[in-house]
Amino acid sequence: QGQLVESGGGRVQAGGPLRLSCAASGRADSRLVIGWFRQAPGKEREFVAGINWNSLVTMYADSVKVRFTISRDKAKKRAFLQMNNLRPEDTAVYYCAAKLSVFVTAKQYEYGHWGQGTQVTVSS
Repeated sequence: QGQLVESGGGRVQAGGPLRLSCAASGRADSRLVIGWFRQAPGKEREFVAGINWNSLVTMYADSVKVRFTISRDKAKKRAFLQMNNLRPEDTAVYYCAAKLSVFVTAKQYEYGHWGQGTQVTVSS
């Protein structure tokens, strides 16, 4: 699945929206899962959301359910993370990751390909 490049990060006020994009180069395998993870200052990286590229099965961390939506555009080879009602505690570097599997999981070690990350800062 080649390289992953995130974009769309930035600074936003609490309650506002932001949309992250993950561009994937290379061939999209039939067993592809894209995950979004984040790492806040002084904290460990954590799972945010994931999507099965073909079945569109999704999975979310409890902390972002209802507020965040993961999706993908097959033709453009892009995955998206729509983030609404952002909170200061959502401030982090957000990473896009990929793995060859049919199962969407939160286990970071299963994802073999990672983007460089994009900063999201939510001010109160």
